[in-house]
Amino acid sequence: MNAPIGRIAESLILPQPYLLFLGDTTEAGYAKTAFGLAHWASDRCVGELGVSGCTVSAGLPRLTAAEASAAGARSLVIGVANQGGVISESWVAALVEAMEAGLDIISGLHTRLTSVSALVEASRRTGRRLIDVRTPPPSIPIGNGRKRSGKRLLTVGTDCALGKKYTALALHRAFVLRGIDADFRATGQTGIMIAGGGIPMDAVVSDFEAGAAEILSPDAPDDHWDLIEGQGSIFNPAYAAVSLGLLHGSQPDVFVVCHDPSRKVILGMESFALPSIEEVIDLTVRLGSRTNPAIRCGGVSLNTSSMGAGEAAALMGTESRRLGLPVADPIRGGAAFDALVDHCLA
Repeated sequence: MNAPIGRIAESLILPQPYLLFLGDTTEAGYAKTAFGLAHWASDRCVGELGVSGCTVSAGLPRLTAAEASAAGARSLVIGVANQGGVISESWVAALVEAMEAGLDIISGLHTRLTSVSALVEASRRTGRRLIDVRTPPPSIPIGNGRKRSGKRLLTVGTDCALGKKYTALALHRAFVLRGIDADFRATGQTGIMIAGGGIPMDAVVSDFEAGAAEILSPDAPDDHWDLIEGQGSIFNPAYAAVSLGLLHGSQPDVFVVCHDPSRKVILGMESFALPSIEEVIDLTVRLGSRTNPAIRCGGVSLNTSSMGAGEAAALMGTESRRLGLPVADPIRGGAAFDALVDHCLA
């Protein structure tokens, strides 16, 4: 359970269980909200719903809105995080149908549900709520750079949508199992839905990014750890700003680099090659040392979901020897992940 952060991390009271909406998604990387909830909050998800053209599944039963409502669902969560965070016109009919079936609509997209007239009209007619999670708290201060007490770990990435949230959640769970006082600090819509609180960092005005990260992870006892969900990548031409503000404001003592070895180019920006793990470590240390000169790399988290167990184990071993750091897939766990946890805590 996350410790409160005053007005910033007041728990969101969301209507549960969820029906996960996949829209017409064909790229798994854009359905990370649905995958995150299905993995980390499966007990609060009754099924999934897609519209014509959808080829992605989170592994849950395919249900209509009426079937989900009959099964106990109280809300439909838009499980898609597409480029620009927009609500597609092809989704609107399904969202209206969900409200007519008795479900509230929850969204973490940049486009507000209340900006879509058909949804507003249906909300008024059915009495169902339109809940936008991606709303930062008011009066966020600018960052001050003051060193805070307690310890912090930030997940960073070679790109977007490759495991930063999963890694932070897995490390948080591992720390707690070892009896360590720790909190998961959510910075994106899916993490907020899982944790019940946090700040949607990519909805914060750039000048206040560092300040938001500072109040997200306040002063704490010296032996307390905040496991902070990373956003974007400092190498991503579109999203580097949020990554840098989060890095400076969170002042991590330790960072873990997240990487998908099957990806060669930036997601959605194929003219940009993915940076190497070494490049990410080097630049993260150079930029992060501005607010925490003691920053260090705790290791590497590999997303090996596209590989078999033997291939994944071989790659993790090879990369660990090459980099001189623990390399693990948190979802696979095992001795490699235990070594990563050990090194983060060293």
